[in-house]
Amino acid sequence: MTGVSGDLTRLSLNQETIKQWSLPELAEGCVKAGVPGVGLWRAPVQEYGVEAAARLIRDAGLAVTSLCRGGFFTAIDPTERAAALADNRAAIDEAATLGTDTLILVSGGLPPGSRDLTAARERIADALAELAPYAADHGVRLAIEPLHPMYASDRCVVSTLAQALDLAERFPADQVGVVVDTYHLWWDDTVAAQIARAGAGGRLASFQLADWITPLPEGVLLGRGQLGDGAVDFRWFREHVDATGFDGPIEVEIFNPALWARDGAEVLAEVAERYRTLVL
Repeated sequence: MTGVSGDLTRLSLNQETIKQWSLPELAEGCVKAGVPGVGLWRAPVQEYGVEAAARLIRDAGLAVTSLCRGGFFTAIDPTERAAALADNRAAIDEAATLGTDTLILVSGGLPPGSRDLTAARERIADALAELAPYAADHGVRLAIEPLHPMYASDRCVVSTLAQALDLAERFPADQVGVVVDTYHLWWDDTVAAQIARAGAGGRLASFQLADWITPLPEGVLLGRGQLGDGAVDFRWFREHVDATGFDGPIEVEIFNPALWARDGAEVLAEVAERYRTLVL
């Protein structure tokens, strides 16, 4: 998928970046803008219908670069754990139907009352051991996404790329990989070495972009910035990822109410222009 300088052949638009668009609007907008890939989220896909969504995206000539999200593996209660595993099997089925080989995992935070990060990470490994063969049988790779440490308590006890790789490397590379997301990793002074480690092991499953802007909003979840509005050096990340030999999609995933309040086509045009000038 390598393209010439300035083109959009590797660009993928994550559905949440222009959340105000319906799935048909997303497909039409990406085709018009010359964006060849989309990253999808389970809830709106389920609402539209998984098979119908697969047909829609396929008929538009677009690639589904990822499905988000599986994960939340850290529950202690056996009933909750069984429910999480069942939900992840369903997510794998949905990814296969949509034609993507990448299921993004947000691994889960600390269970209520627990302060044991190590045990929580081990429960993630236990879940991966159960799910990875099932995913492989369906042509899907599980992609562990490390989230910024501010999310460790409630969303993801995997906070660094090194931690994600420590988990992924317990399993075959074609079954479990990792996500490099600039929003979550830009602050880490070991990230260049860890990107190289991921590339050397064939573990790079997804490369995602969003900017870090401050002050963070209350709740912090919806604080991702448009490319170029914050502190992240996107070209630096892209060059390090490319140096591993990874030439797959570059997915822009931004959660920001200010973008959701704007015209979707205008936002996408801005994303494409920022991508050309700041990433390539």
